[in-house]
Amino acid sequence: MSNPKFSKRRSSAVKPLVLVLSVILVISCVVGGTLAWLTAQTDAVVNTFTTSGIDITLAEKEGGENHEFKMIPGHTIAKDPKVTVEAGSEDCFLFVKLEESSNFKSFMTYKVADGWTQVPNVDGVYYREVTAINADQGFDVLKDNQVSVSDTVTKEAMSKLTSNTYPTLTVTAYATQLWKSNTEKFDVNEAWIAAQPANP
Repeated sequence: MSNPKFSKRRSSAVKPLVLVLSVILVISCVVGGTLAWLTAQTDAVVNTFTTSGIDITLAEKEGGENHEFKMIPGHTIAKDPKVTVEAGSEDCFLFVKLEESSNFKSFMTYKVADGWTQVPNVDGVYYREVTAINADQGFDVLKDNQVSVSDTVTKEAMSKLTSNTYPTLTVTAYATQLWKSNTEKFDVNEAWIAAQPANP
């Protein structure tokens, strides 16, 4: 049988203990709520990735708008196609394609300017590697900016020509990026394939 006096005494002892614990808990909450932490944060760094490109032009001053030239046996004709890699372009392979009419060699000769190398196993296509700089870079296509009329051409041979059969030399320029990755260049033959527009 429980002793009422003992229960009363025990109850009286517990109440102050609970009160003290409650006060400690409240103080802890107040102190914890106002505790200041040392913190730091940097400014944001925004990384923006812009575009790149290669821009080229091909121009000739000689021959007027139609680029027509009179053939005189044994004479040279000024012809100055120049390819320009424009400022701001990336490192590139620069190509020139020289297409001769089927009768061209019967009447005319020329040499390619210094600095061009024939693309392996591709007739009439030459290339050079161009390193990017902040200025236009121009490259002559023909040595001494001229073509020559053969000294064996006769008046009779020329009299058989018509506007549809005059000898022609067509120059086209192409470019493609030089580097496949940060450390590896494209092979020149695969670069030449990539540089040409897709066949329709």
